[in-house]
Amino acid sequence: MPRQSSRQKQALEQIAEQAGAHRQQVRGTAEDLTQRVIQAADRSANPLLRRDLESLRHQCEKHLLGQNATGWVNPFPADNPKSQLLQYQLEYWHDPARFKAWLASRQVGKDFSSEGEAAEDCITHPAHRWMIAAPSERQSLDSLDQQKLWAEAFGLIVDDYQEHRDSSQALLKAAEIRYHNKSTTVAVPGRPDTVRGKSASILLTEFDFFEQPQLTWRGLLPSITNPLRGGEKKLRVVSTPNGRGRMMDKIFDESSGGIPAPSHQSNAPHTSAGLAWSRHLTNIYHAVLMGLSVDIPQIRAAMDDDTGWAQEFECQFLDTQHHLLPYEVIQLAESIDATESWDPTAHAGSAHPVYLGIDFGRTNDPTVCWTLQRIGDILWTREVLVLRDMSTPDQERLLSQRIATATRVAFDYTGPGIGLGDYLVQRHKEWHPAAHKMGKIDLCTFTVDFKRALFPRLRRSFEAPTRLRIPISRDIREDLHQMQQIITNGHYNYASPRTREGHSDRCTALALALHAAHETPGLNFAWSPLSLATATTMVDSPSTSRAKQAVGL
Repeated sequence: MPRQSSRQKQALEQIAEQAGAHRQQVRGTAEDLTQRVIQAADRSANPLLRRDLESLRHQCEKHLLGQNATGWVNPFPADNPKSQLLQYQLEYWHDPARFKAWLASRQVGKDFSSEGEAAEDCITHPAHRWMIAAPSERQSLDSLDQQKLWAEAFGLIVDDYQEHRDSSQALLKAAEIRYHNKSTTVAVPGRPDTVRGKSASILLTEFDFFEQPQLTWRGLLPSITNPLRGGEKKLRVVSTPNGRGRMMDKIFDESSGGIPAPSHQSNAPHTSAGLAWSRHLTNIYHAVLMGLSVDIPQIRAAMDDDTGWAQEFECQFLDTQHHLLPYEVIQLAESIDATESWDPTAHAGSAHPVYLGIDFGRTNDPTVCWTLQRIGDILWTREVLVLRDMSTPDQERLLSQRIATATRVAFDYTGPGIGLGDYLVQRHKEWHPAAHKMGKIDLCTFTVDFKRALFPRLRRSFEAPTRLRIPISRDIREDLHQMQQIITNGHYNYASPRTREGHSDRCTALALALHAAHETPGLNFAWSPLSLATATTMVDSPSTSRAKQAVGL
């Protein structure tokens, strides 16, 4: 081997020195990036997580969309796929806790971020296995597609993709991705029979909406227990809230036993069911203030549902609730022969009794007077009178015209309705048989017990074979559909979210009209031979007069 000249030695030493300096620079750059990521993911430094819901709402009103209100900057260079993460997404992604729960608003990228974390884990831990479970087949496959996008962005090669079904049209059993480094991810619909399987880290997306969450939880939890196959397994639970008593409610429930307000308290460690959860909360206000470009007033106006907004976007745990009248039930009573307007004076003295339900409103909500007429055993809607922004004297004039021709009237004697109710009773007399008052107007106070009698009767009136007929009207249909049956600790109540159109005022008026019809005494007929003298005596008897009045004669 020829001897090196001093110049060659010097050159080689210089090259080695430069290489060492480059390695040191790369190492220093990596360490610097690591430190910047740690700082950027530090939730204790995020002041927005210490704000209550009302202050977040107020701050969003003057916030410039697309900007971060705290001045936070993503630490990753532009050529790194994670440079597109917003602050709350990076905070969740880089939380190393084994058990993480993320309670998040709709459409803030929670699935996008969760699948990115799983894809990165598949890269850094070859031969690792993940299982994704979602409420439906579609959601499971959508989540898997999100992970595939991240894997491609990271340069992780997909070797194989398969869907397992009994036949081409059968329900999905599982879809599986196999990566080049032997990591795998399987996506399944979140059912007890599909989540049982091999050891794996688990991601449950929209877990609060699983049909059988307890049985599903029991079936999947053993999958994370074995560290001998692929190392320690992780558990991720991500969802929008879906009422009290479900999984997210239990995880985010404070030690005091109450439901936490959406505040910084929910972004803290918590122990539930023996697990040390790292809890993340991102409502729509958090997301917007951390850079998500969403026009909150526009979306809220389009939703037009305060209750839905509170749950879907503000992440509030609400009572379990159901629609009192689903669309398919409402359609059973719709008829082209039912009407929304008629002339009550033209039908005065009809042989067919008429019943009114009046839900009184003055400023925020309209007054609705619903008219039913009984023909045979069918209650037909004749008029749905809606009075908006009308003075009380003008309302009284229109309502009195209809009350005069009615057999019985059920009036909302609550709040602003008390004054008008007293005035109408002076003119048309009160119906209160227990107090020996036999007039027309039944003053109805909306207590909890009264609503528990009123609205179930409304529901029964719609059920097949229905003997109720209502107009085919989108406004009426939507108003009826808004009424909610709310279950709190096993007790039922009824309420409706307020919209621009009102507060299920048509629904309440119809329920009152049905109450009036139900409270009107019927006539029981029995045949027996009568002498001519007896029959003549009965013609003008007081009982006969009352019977005529009851049926509208």
